[in-house]
Parts: sequence; structure tokens; C-alpha cells
Amino acid sequence: MVENSELRKAGLKVTLPRVKILQMLDTTEQRHMSAEDVYKALMEAGEDVGLATVYRVLTQFEAAGLVVRHNFDGGHAVFELADSGHHDHMVCVDTGDVIEFFDSDIEELQKAIVKKHGFELVDHNLVLYVRKKS
Repeated sequence: MVENSELRKAGLKVTLPRVKILQMLDTTEQRHMSAEDVYKALMEAGEDVGLATVYRVLTQFEAAGLVVRHNFDGGHAVFELADSGHHDHMVCVDTGDVIEFFDSDIEELQKAIVKKHGFELVDHNLVLYVRKKS
């Protein structure tokens, strides 16, 4: 469970909208949410937080390192809490579902390729676009 202390550690004042949005991201089953998804979920929960506030707070959370923004092809930006270790993503081209995965073989292969070309791996973002087999 994400606490108010996370906001303070990130240098953000603890405000009701920030707390509500952070709690929503922490407790939802959907790990990757757009600003609109967060707004709709807050409205369904009876919370009075405007869409512009959701956008502003998510941008603040991203700058503070509390969330990670992903811009998958053909879709809106989605956010996930920056509370888990490194992982990669698969995005279903039919449904837009985002599936997280980690594969140590892929990670090692990427490092080997980078080294072979005389570089040092600083960061990477692997996204596989997939479709269910029929």
C-alpha cells in the first residue's frame, strides 16, 4: 500500500487529490491506466477530482518518479506505479490490453548485443505488439 510518506519523500505536498489518485493507482487491478481511466474510476468511486487535476497530478507524479509513463503505439499515454522492478510489455493490438513480463534470457541477450557493438546498456524499453492466436 502506497502511503502519504511517498508523496513527502517525492517532495510533493500531501493534498486530497494527490492522495486519492495515488490510492487509485495503488489499489486498482488495472496496472496501466490513462488519465481518463483514473478520472473515470475516481468518478465511479464518488470522488470529486477534475480531469485537468488528474492530468496535472500524473505529470507531477512522473516528474517525482512515483509513476512511469508509457506511450504505446496507437494509444494514449498510460501510467503505472514505479514500485516494481524492471519488466517489459506486450500490448494486444486488438484489445489494447497490456501484459507485463520479465525474461532473463532476453535481458542477457540485450546486454550481449550492446556489448558486441561496443556500448554500455543504460536503459531500455521492450514492447511487443501481439494478437491472440485464433
